[in-house]
Amino acid sequence: MRRLLITTLCLSLVSLASLGAAETSTTPEAKLAALGLTLPVTNSPIANYVPAVRAGNLVFLSGHLPYDAEGKVIAGKVGKDTDEKTANAAARTTALALLASLKKEIGDLSKVKRIVKVSGFVNGTDDFKAQPAVMNGCSDLLVAVFGDRGKHARAALGMASLPRGAVVEIEMIVEVQ
Repeated sequence: MRRLLITTLCLSLVSLASLGAAETSTTPEAKLAALGLTLPVTNSPIANYVPAVRAGNLVFLSGHLPYDAEGKVIAGKVGKDTDEKTANAAARTTALALLASLKKEIGDLSKVKRIVKVSGFVNGTDDFKAQPAVMNGCSDLLVAVFGDRGKHARAALGMASLPRGAVVEIEMIVEVQ
């Protein structure tokens, strides 16, 4: 948990200079590097499904969970076990995992024409109502990496529980070349 908080703090302290550098970079990978981010190693599914399916020029990414630096699921219920800020950071971490699976599927993130749709599921208490604020962790990263091509339709839904107790689960549809 302490490592997650340190990571969250570091991500929050990204300077305006590095954000400006990310905007002038030419490739999504260069923008990630300018932001001080790297894609995680992709995980193998634990059931009978695949992380990504390409159908024509669309890639459908299965629901991804957030993992900390030690490979453990970032778990908890927002409003009880964790807070909105930590859940937002977990959504950002999940976005990186989605991009890693996408890159594995298509080979190069420069082939992304558009992030079409993001569906986010937030594990929260009955009275937690800030699911969109949590999902901004994912959405903001996608826009930082892809610019206008990263702007997408989105659903941010509250859930009573998620697999492995995860704080968020996110799936994505992407148009590619």
